[in-house]
Amino acid sequence: MTEKNIVNNPIFFERNRVARIYTGGKLFSGFFGDEPVDGFLPEEWVCSTVSALNEGSTVKNEGLSVVRGTDILFTDLIKNYHDELLGNRKAFPVLVKLLDSAVRLPIQAHPDKEYSRKYFSSDFGKAESWVVVDTREDACLYFGFKNKITKEEFRAAVERNYDDPDCMEPLVNRIPVKKGDVYFVPAKMVHAIGAGCLILETQEPTDFTIQPEAWCVGNRISEQTMYMGLDEDIALDVFDYDIYGEKAIAAGKKEPVVLYEKDGVKRESLISYSDTPCFAVNRITLKSASTTDFTAPAIYIVTEGNGKIVCGENTFDVHKGDYFFAPYSIKDKFSVTTDGNMEIVECLPALEA
Repeated sequence: MTEKNIVNNPIFFERNRVARIYTGGKLFSGFFGDEPVDGFLPEEWVCSTVSALNEGSTVKNEGLSVVRGTDILFTDLIKNYHDELLGNRKAFPVLVKLLDSAVRLPIQAHPDKEYSRKYFSSDFGKAESWVVVDTREDACLYFGFKNKITKEEFRAAVERNYDDPDCMEPLVNRIPVKKGDVYFVPAKMVHAIGAGCLILETQEPTDFTIQPEAWCVGNRISEQTMYMGLDEDIALDVFDYDIYGEKAIAAGKKEPVVLYEKDGVKRESLISYSDTPCFAVNRITLKSASTTDFTAPAIYIVTEGNGKIVCGENTFDVHKGDYFFAPYSIKDKFSVTTDGNMEIVECLPALEA
């Protein structure tokens, strides 16, 4: 397929596993059909234009997606075919991941835009959302400080943690989760993905993380990985110490809102622009149905079932685990149909001024 054909159809990508400091990936077997093993490639970056920030990595273009069957980086395709892919948009500022955690991730927070501009020279922070796609036994998330805490008290816990690896987890609310749960994670909110969660994560397009916990399942984390090169005092300013307890949990837990349900098609809002201007996430469920209710540019992930995409004279078979980018050029020009049950998650970029 020529580049001109590529940009006028749904765009599929090569698999894009990314290294992290935690282990996971076993649940990818039921989603992508991978081998059911855990390792240090627990994340799949979806239609990504963001480079992974991995200390000491020698992997070329780590984190950046490559168009399926080619060696074309998605970033280069956008640069060369901006109008076809993005229309009048200046950019497509969103990062989507699928991640499977075999262990609890380090306690962490992400910067807001103001902090990112000041310390990382970026216009993007890292607000994010979680859609739980699958779970292992006793799956959980950690979200919000359990009780009121000051920066000085938190810093003391950080210092104790070097000798007491278990001292920080009790500071954060532990929340059992199940398939289908949805959370919004505001910038500066303390959190950690717990063991046993396969999550579809939509976020601002950065890899900025402050994780002052010195250990990850017995492995010592470097100061660079913990603080991204920042002074500890500055790094700890990324946490919001004013929200805690039930108020913090309520700020994150989201209930899907049914936008409509008719003729075998249900559309739900999971994360809306009223939650954050940074992105939106919707879910489309089909039961022996067909729909053209899609937009572009957007990212789509098939999370259940199988079906067909029809775009002009082209038909693409898709099934659970497939994902694609819908370029602006096919807006209002493609449909999805299934003879069974199918679920698709739609990830939309930030609102533009």
